[in-house]
Amino acid sequence: MKLCCISLLFLILFVHNLVVSAVSQPQKRKTKKPLPPEAFLSVTHYAKTCPDAEAIIQRRIRAWINKDPTLAPAIIRLHFHDCAVRGCDASVLLDHRGSERRALASKTLRGFRVIDDIKSVLEKRCPKTVSCADILTAAARDATIFAGGPFWEVPFGRKDGRISLAKEADAVPQGHENVTALVDFFSSRGLNMLDLVVLSGAHTIGRSSCLAFEHRLGKTPDPSLDIKYLNALRRKCGSPSNLVDLDVTTPKVFDTMYYTNLLHKKGLLSTDQLLFSDGRTSSFVSALASQPQLFESQFAVSMVKLGNMQVRTRPVDNGEIRVNCNFVNA
Repeated sequence: MKLCCISLLFLILFVHNLVVSAVSQPQKRKTKKPLPPEAFLSVTHYAKTCPDAEAIIQRRIRAWINKDPTLAPAIIRLHFHDCAVRGCDASVLLDHRGSERRALASKTLRGFRVIDDIKSVLEKRCPKTVSCADILTAAARDATIFAGGPFWEVPFGRKDGRISLAKEADAVPQGHENVTALVDFFSSRGLNMLDLVVLSGAHTIGRSSCLAFEHRLGKTPDPSLDIKYLNALRRKCGSPSNLVDLDVTTPKVFDTMYYTNLLHKKGLLSTDQLLFSDGRTSSFVSALASQPQLFESQFAVSMVKLGNMQVRTRPVDNGEIRVNCNFVNA
């Protein structure tokens, strides 16, 4: 009996020591992976601080495009060039020596006055509240809508960057790269091959200078060009600065004819036509040419991905809300 009690005592002490040991040892906590910066964007970001922000942007974009419809593709292109360098932080809007805006690759960019106009209205309504990066992103969406394209919700909360370098802007595709270079460029920015083909569909509207494709029209012309289209382009390009519609068939309509043109060797830029001749991307071109609804829905998805690319939303991102989109705050 005595032996039994001693054994029971030892058992109680052993269990007690195990419990104490377990409690006293620090628990290993699972380290949570930090949220990506785009996770802090929200469609309700300005709901309390500037509830009229989206409506103001939309009204001003409508007014500008009613005066000049060519501003619709220009704003979409301006947004792409911004996001393609340092992410969507309005760095392309900064206007100083050596900035992206003054790079050779940016010489044909337009729409700066439109963004300045919207910013001035918003500064009067909601001072120091709406970033230039958010304005440009929403403006690209509204420009797409007024050109006949799809709607998508824009999440807000981007901060404006403070750095803008011309040498970085020159890395943006200029219309003469091969598909591998295009895929690599998009992939390094979190966009895939489908995004590449779909976002290229923005060329369903807009124009290009002859300088961008004159290498296809020489004595040894690009064999991927339809001969009648080649001759028509030669007639139009008496000067490198002349402008030609990117979509030869329905240049003012946001539709899938851009892809149909590629099927018939009527892609204006070599980067356009190569999307159909390259086996990696040709199936996407064929699918989008025959399915307008697929193009519209996927264009909205890819534009959201573009607009969320490398955004600045956290204090550590060193962003700000510029009072003037052309200059960093004093």
